[in-house]
Amino acid sequence: MSPTGTPILRVRGVTKRFGGLVAVNDMSFDVGNHEMVGVIGPNGSGKTTMMNMISGVFRPSAGRITMRGRRLSGMPAQNIARVGVGRTFQLVRLLPGLTVLENVMAGAVFGHSRRWGGDAVDIAHDMLDRVGLDAMADAPVSALTYIDQKRVELARALAGEPEVLLLDEWLAGLNPTELETGIDLIHALRDEGRTVILVEHVMDAIRALCDRCVVMSSGAKIAEGTPDEVLSDREVIRAYLGDDDA
Repeated sequence: MSPTGTPILRVRGVTKRFGGLVAVNDMSFDVGNHEMVGVIGPNGSGKTTMMNMISGVFRPSAGRITMRGRRLSGMPAQNIARVGVGRTFQLVRLLPGLTVLENVMAGAVFGHSRRWGGDAVDIAHDMLDRVGLDAMADAPVSALTYIDQKRVELARALAGEPEVLLLDEWLAGLNPTELETGIDLIHALRDEGRTVILVEHVMDAIRALCDRCVVMSSGAKIAEGTPDEVLSDREVIRAYLGDDDA
């Protein structure tokens, strides 16, 4: 199952090798404009490596990644950000010496639209308000709770005005109350029509948020379809639970 219309992002035959280890093997999928696509699978299945290749942290060993027909694979990460790919990370990466506002401004300065000065300040405030943290704008990031650090990282990614947003286990490590808040926030991004690729282990979030899912196991794609379709697929169940439970 593929998105209708012309995809904004295409992954074709992408492989990543680290020496003799094949972390991602011949992956292909499309992401439609305004679509939220989940990339799911057991730990160690290659999901974050795939995200790292889309965002330019790693170069593919083979294959091609394009956005609106422009080749991303092989570009430096900073250039891919300027083309319009924003992301968050599994482990929150904030700039500890800067305030909350300054962290988000960095996304505006180095992102897709490359805003400066007052424009960067304005969009940083707008994005902090968007995630419910503008009241903390002048605080050091060290003063934030874990979910608020994640909100700042999301605001920083949004301040870059990305055309495609990559969320790598953004909900991981949250308590049940924070998880509900986090799902609501991502749902609001979906309602805005943003294009999002979401790596996630929280299946309630996958069911609530995603239009389609791509399932990875041992570096390869084993299923693709709606959340209900893939989560009832016997090969997917086997990958998560083992042969005895499939």
